Amino acid sequence: MSPVSAHSILSEAEKRRTFAIISHPDAGKTTLTEKLLLYGGAIREAGAVKARKASRGVTSDWMAIEQERGISVTSSVLRFEKDGIQYNLLDTPGHKDFSEDTLRTLVAADCALMVIDVAKGVEEQTEKLYQVCKLRRIPIITFVNKCDRPGLAPLEVLSDIENKLGLRAVAATWPIGYGQGFEGVYDIRAGELHRYAKVEHGARRADAEILPLAEGLAKCHLNASDRADTEDVLSLIEGDFVGMDREAFATGGVTPVFFGSALNNFGLDLFLEHFRHLAPSPRTYPADSGQARALDEPFSGFIFKLQANMNPDHRDCTAFVRVASGVFRKGMEVTVSNLGKKIKLATPHSLMGDERAAIETAYPGDILALFNPGGFRIGGTLYEKQPVRYDVIPLFSPEHFMKAQAKDPMKRKAFRDGLQQLSEEGVVHVFEVPGGVGNELLLGTVGALQFEVVQHRMAAEYNVQILLSGVPYFTARWLPKDDAVIAKLSRAYSTHVTYDMDGNPIVLFDSQYALNQAVEAVGAQQLYVYKTG
Repeated sequence: MSPVSAHSILSEAEKRRTFAIISHPDAGKTTLTEKLLLYGGAIREAGAVKARKASRGVTSDWMAIEQERGISVTSSVLRFEKDGIQYNLLDTPGHKDFSEDTLRTLVAADCALMVIDVAKGVEEQTEKLYQVCKLRRIPIITFVNKCDRPGLAPLEVLSDIENKLGLRAVAATWPIGYGQGFEGVYDIRAGELHRYAKVEHGARRADAEILPLAEGLAKCHLNASDRADTEDVLSLIEGDFVGMDREAFATGGVTPVFFGSALNNFGLDLFLEHFRHLAPSPRTYPADSGQARALDEPFSGFIFKLQANMNPDHRDCTAFVRVASGVFRKGMEVTVSNLGKKIKLATPHSLMGDERAAIETAYPGDILALFNPGGFRIGGTLYEKQPVRYDVIPLFSPEHFMKAQAKDPMKRKAFRDGLQQLSEEGVVHVFEVPGGVGNELLLGTVGALQFEVVQHRMAAEYNVQILLSGVPYFTARWLPKDDAVIAKLSRAYSTHVTYDMDGNPIVLFDSQYALNQAVEAVGAQQLYVYKTG
């Protein structure tokens, strides 16, 4: 590759910001996602999420079950450009039952936007998702939402983040007013107060009057005591953000904190302006060789998500690929690592929810939507010229189990084909039932609500009604493909070895006692809660 083209790749990569949003359910993540698209110029009018007052739906929630339930159940990719920066927003499910999809998607992100409800502080699911970010040592940028409602005081929010996550929290903006009296946001770095006017349903950008602090406070409807308290706090913290440890931020040890209201669009202009400078450009990924592949080496990328039937009129399947190195060009031939053969990628797209736009080129950090010709797998690597394999997508051990069969025995083939597809997407783990019969399959999930999604999608997309029944399994662990280990566990009491639809062995346990016995028999290092590959 010539120096000129290498320079071009690095230059384009510098313009990318690829991030995922993490939060506990109902913190306002989907609303914030929609408003970032509004402020980024990707949409002209935002859909109201909770009240459903607007006529539009939510851009990121495109599946029928999402629109019916008002929750996100699958990750979506949203792309927009503002001020010369291209943002790749990976919107993830907030509900804990869909954390497996979220955890895989986080692998494709260079940083995370953590959304916190001002009334509740850091909640359980936020803590769980933060731990994944911590393991990857990626930067965390925090948005404290719903400041137009009663909640914790700003200093209490910062303290809550530090106490629960062990993450130093540094205020980048500060709310002016409280609850119904929330009027604006102070930009600590610029020394300016943004005083906002509400827009009906928050459908358009909020008008902001930008003033020096003293003049802005005088215009706000604060009593003398609240005004004095605000001035005192700001005098104490005003140097923290400017002097923030950038290295600690880059490795996930410090988080800048922004306050606002996604519903009313307060503070979003400030947040997005700071975000472009805080969010990192694409980083390199480690290959299975142990060496990271440089951004300007030939094209490579990995599949972090598969999604079937985004267009119900065509039984298609879309593969979401994070570009890890090089430049992707429409029509190029690449090798698929798990297939060991070359294919031509003739119809690449970028996405806005379920809407597609043809794409000619893509660079590190970009997310490609590719038609799956068959054989693509989550975690698979695509590469041009120099062979590489990224072993970065974890395979999670299921925690809930149900036995499934088709209500109509005549639809047995569609039953298996549909579950095979959902398994490939990572919606559900599908196993042969230990000692079972051919018309039954065992389903395993990380969250119980995933079973409802499976039933819904099997009926809507494959016209197959499935019947679910409980099974007594306590937990499961993935196994190495080691005949001696498999044979030893197969003979054990209350322990059942089976295989998923890709031939990966897994062992099911009836009780904690059976798990403990297995640990003694083969060693804990042979039993994986999750694994890659």
